[in-house]
Amino acid sequence: MGSEAVPGMGRRAGIWAVMRSVGLGSALTLIPAGALALCDVTYRVQPGDTLAAIADVHYGDGEKWTLIYYANLDMMTPGTRDVAPGAQVYVPCPAGEIAPDDTPLLQPDAEMTLLTGGNYAPFTDQTWPGNGLVTELVNAALEMTPEPVPYAITWEDQWSQDLLPLLDEKTHDMGFPWQRPDCEGTPDDALCASFHFSEPLIDLPIMLFVRAEGGMVYASDADVVGKTLCRPKGFFTHDLDRADRRWLSEGQITLRQPSSPEACLEMVMSGEVDAATFNVFLGTSKIKAMGLRGQVVPLETPLSHEALHVVISKSHWRGTTHLYRVNAGLEALRASGRYGEIVSRHLSLFWEQVK
Repeated sequence: MGSEAVPGMGRRAGIWAVMRSVGLGSALTLIPAGALALCDVTYRVQPGDTLAAIADVHYGDGEKWTLIYYANLDMMTPGTRDVAPGAQVYVPCPAGEIAPDDTPLLQPDAEMTLLTGGNYAPFTDQTWPGNGLVTELVNAALEMTPEPVPYAITWEDQWSQDLLPLLDEKTHDMGFPWQRPDCEGTPDDALCASFHFSEPLIDLPIMLFVRAEGGMVYASDADVVGKTLCRPKGFFTHDLDRADRRWLSEGQITLRQPSSPEACLEMVMSGEVDAATFNVFLGTSKIKAMGLRGQVVPLETPLSHEALHVVISKSHWRGTTHLYRVNAGLEALRASGRYGEIVSRHLSLFWEQVK
């Protein structure tokens, strides 16, 4: 099986000409990891390829698969993080230094106010460039909307205690970033009953983190039945009990819910649970902080996909207008290519920091 790469913007044409002349082939391991940084190209996916393997060749680091994932969301196979053989995926170059965009409409005394919480890097964090990936996406969307207005952002770090009451009481107009429950399956859920959700700001692959030598596999849901999973108390669980799973309501798995992601990872290491499950960024950052790199790893296939949204109270008198601004701005942001640039910049920084 052959391999094909099409240079993007011509910067790597010489390298790819050499690779073709020696026959790259479909075995990605023919190129030593880290030997070359082959990016700004389009790669034709071969049978057996995974995003991690493609990232390992192009970046010398399989963990950077999210750079390719977010650059090609429109062709991802539903429920996976991979693409079909024959598809051509764009492999972006990791971004350099992050220079956040200007935010001329962000004004401290603006009439429209948004509420967010910090300490959630790389998404919302005041110590992160641009105050985080999602913060910068919201800023850019509100700038590119057809009816832009000045706005202010308030930071409140007590997420569970303060954010929802402040939004429900309409002390602030909108909040972000928030995960949407399964509102179709559980319309009486408090969040579903009280709030409207914007179009997704960003998709989050939810992974199973296991001991590197633990032996657990996840090729299908049948591999999870009978297992013990760990997800911290207060985290969503609807993906574990959706219509096609019913793992919790039918007792098909055991769920442990300690107070923190760190406790879940400790349970993985001790063998108390088969896997910990949360989004790929949270898991990776905690693994680094705990010194568990190489000992705990994410399995190849995501357990589920969640998204982060802007929310607004259903009783807000201008809810429809404000939500239109966000959604229209996001659509324009994606169409312009600026969305991908922002995501790439922040994820490049994230993966550099967790090396």
